[in-house]
Amino acid sequence: MRTPELPKASQDLLEAFLQHLRVDRGVSPRTLINYRIDLVHFLEYLAKSSKDPLKIAREDLTEYLWFRKSAGMQPASIGRYMATLRAFYRFLLVEEKTQMDPASLLHSPRKAERLPRYLTVEEISRLMLAAGSTKARQVRLRAMLELMYAAGLRVSELTGVRMDAIDLKVGYVRVFGKGGKERVVPIGERARLAVQGYLSQRPQTPASVKVLFVSDRKRAMSNVHFWRLIRDAAIKANIRKAVNPHVLRHSFASHLVQNGADLRAVQEMLGHSSIATTQIYTHVSQSHLQEAHKKYHPRG
Repeated sequence: MRTPELPKASQDLLEAFLQHLRVDRGVSPRTLINYRIDLVHFLEYLAKSSKDPLKIAREDLTEYLWFRKSAGMQPASIGRYMATLRAFYRFLLVEEKTQMDPASLLHSPRKAERLPRYLTVEEISRLMLAAGSTKARQVRLRAMLELMYAAGLRVSELTGVRMDAIDLKVGYVRVFGKGGKERVVPIGERARLAVQGYLSQRPQTPASVKVLFVSDRKRAMSNVHFWRLIRDAAIKANIRKAVNPHVLRHSFASHLVQNGADLRAVQEMLGHSSIATTQIYTHVSQSHLQEAHKKYHPRG
């Protein structure tokens, strides 16, 4: 398939590269289409400037990428274009169609840092109230929500908490995070009371079932089941945000940082191996302060 807009030499390079992807690398038809689209844009750009794709320098590629960026292309898409150019010029170098690879020193743009979604303290209260009831299922859900928010647990950590891993007198829970790494996290009075209320109604289970939270079938509560329960509770609480178990974990960390908790302590409670992972919550805190300033300052 020829592309009339391209010079024949550029078209031949493009088709040779696509043939390499199709035969040697076995890429899918959809991926081939994406490579073609990206490279046609690039080669058309060079043709308009009368530039030979085999004789350009890194500065020409940088100029092209800035051109794409100025047209409104997002960093993720720019990164995809760069990956296409790297693959294209590596092929040309191996095939000895060029003596240099101008794409070898390109650096992918940093993606915009996405702040974690979290609930406000008022939304947390509404969520807990929506789950609260004297019925056994609601008592169980309230206990799970309170414990997850109190300790910043991952959903797998919550459903995996064993009966002997929680101390309601002292107020702590022992969990095993990623890579089987153990940590002990304190829990507050509300979580302790909620779990105590659940324990008073927890059904008797076979000796093989050692986890704290069990389903109606007296088996370990599944992660998927809990996801559904928390989603339904959020709808009942009229929370318009998308709510899932990890949002509660983000809320735990965000509220601690906003109220002045030491970042190292938050890192330890979350079970992060690197402080860099925890530092995202300082950005959340700064965002929170900016919103408060804008809302309440007379000249915000």
